[in-house]
Amino acid sequence: MNGGGRRAPARLPAPRIPARLKSLLGAAAAVVTVGALSITGLSGTAQAADVNVVKNAGFESGLSGWSCSAGSGSAVTSPAHGGGAALKATPAGQDNAKCVQTVAVRPNSAYALSAWVQGGYAYLGAEGTGTTDVSTWTPDSSGWKQLTTSFRTGPATRSVTVYTHGWYGQSPYHVDDVSVLGPDGGGGGDPDPQPPATPTGVSVASVTSSSATLNWGAATGATGYSVYRGGTKVQSVTGTSATVTGLAANTSYQFQVSATNAAGESAKSAAVTARTAPGTGPGDPEPNGPSVPKHAVTGYWQNFDNGAAVQKLRDVPPQYDIIAVSFAEATSTPGGLGFTLDPAVGYASVADFKADIAAKKNAGVSVILSVGGERGTVSVNSDASATAFADSAYALMREYGFNGIDIDLENGLNSTYMTKALRQLSAKAGSGMVLTMAPQTIDMQSTAGEYFKTALNVKDILTVVNMQYYNSGSMLGCDGKVYSQGSVDFLTALACIQLEGGLAPSQVGIGVPASTRGAGSGYVAPSVVRNALDCLARGTNCGSFKPSRTYPGIRGAMTWSTNWDATAGNAWSNAVGPHVHGLP
Repeated sequence: MNGGGRRAPARLPAPRIPARLKSLLGAAAAVVTVGALSITGLSGTAQAADVNVVKNAGFESGLSGWSCSAGSGSAVTSPAHGGGAALKATPAGQDNAKCVQTVAVRPNSAYALSAWVQGGYAYLGAEGTGTTDVSTWTPDSSGWKQLTTSFRTGPATRSVTVYTHGWYGQSPYHVDDVSVLGPDGGGGGDPDPQPPATPTGVSVASVTSSSATLNWGAATGATGYSVYRGGTKVQSVTGTSATVTGLAANTSYQFQVSATNAAGESAKSAAVTARTAPGTGPGDPEPNGPSVPKHAVTGYWQNFDNGAAVQKLRDVPPQYDIIAVSFAEATSTPGGLGFTLDPAVGYASVADFKADIAAKKNAGVSVILSVGGERGTVSVNSDASATAFADSAYALMREYGFNGIDIDLENGLNSTYMTKALRQLSAKAGSGMVLTMAPQTIDMQSTAGEYFKTALNVKDILTVVNMQYYNSGSMLGCDGKVYSQGSVDFLTALACIQLEGGLAPSQVGIGVPASTRGAGSGYVAPSVVRNALDCLARGTNCGSFKPSRTYPGIRGAMTWSTNWDATAGNAWSNAVGPHVHGLP
């Protein structure tokens, strides 16, 4: 597809006007022939090549050059028709989400207006033309659809307003690759856009039993790439590699790659064949360790000394079903993870530490690596950093024997790229991977939050979300009322948001400090944790808030940390552990 642009003649990159504009020029147009090239103009005067006078036509620079009513518009990375971005605009009851740009044009000139749209009702038009203003529209569209129209400027017109909008109270709409093709009005319009070259050098870099990673060379003029499996598009990326997941073990697949930009899409590359590895179990390329029990207790183990009891993994009480080693650290590679055993925790060697991990796993405990923490600086905000995260996390899992990963990023999270990272990691590690999260309360107040979106995006591979019900202050419960931390109502009413927001009960846990010294605020006695679990699972021992239904499958509880628990004589795990394991 062409997205509004046109291909230049193969050997004569000389000025011309496209056929669809010629028809607008009428009988006054004259044709001057130079060699094999015809140049069409008005009154016998040759015209310069048409250009796209729209700025930031593909929204790769956000909303630069565009203005949207009532803050209704934003640039998004998916879905995108060409390149790596598109406009998303959301109408409201009294607002049709109109986005506009004023473009420079020439008087008495013909222009072709087009854009690609998707989603709800979408309108495209031009006003202030000096002649007859034009518009076109389409109802809801599940795929990209091109809207086209044309207009002629008046004798004194030097600028025209191009607009898109949806319809009041209807679904959001997306717009990409807007084009107003015609004579440059002095605004320095973009040159006639050209689709990129076809990618070359496509190769299979690696496979697992459920994924294939592809690499290819950069294509001239490309701003993005589309990956096809068996002729069907399965992925869009901005870099020169992609990991396709969800494949069957020991199966051959054919892949092709095309390049994209604002002008359209290249031809597909030559096909390459990848055969996935044989599986060692149903969808599991490599065994990771014991499965997590129906009701589980999670504890964070400190790989540092901050005044809590220093302990080795072997000393963590057996009440803990998941031990999250804290923390992996950022490397110089964006998204990359590293881990260094702190000498302060008392291990004689790294081998001794690895032996403790193996022993815990043999005892039925999952040992995972936590990423982030209060001071964590790991950032995953691009395709490259998502791949670096997955590759480095998997390397650490293999090196130390970790069962999985915990996401405890307290300084921001990008749901789009963290989702990609976790899916790539899951494809490498297999279905036995344990994936936990420990968001703050503010991160799980709404399904529109980046943390909540990430959890829902990876729901099929997510083990449990142990939200931190501490260091929080007052928060809204699922009934819209405000609850203060440190009470059974705070625990149950906030858990209800996750339980009714799309997570399965088995994916919700209650995270609390193990002692008054474990956090700045929010400590509750173990009896409050037990009451909250009873309220959610059985409908008993509730406070003033009582959920409309029970969640007997609720996963359990988490604490920061096993070290602070040990400092207090393991009072928390001794009281909460048996109660969790006794839930229905």
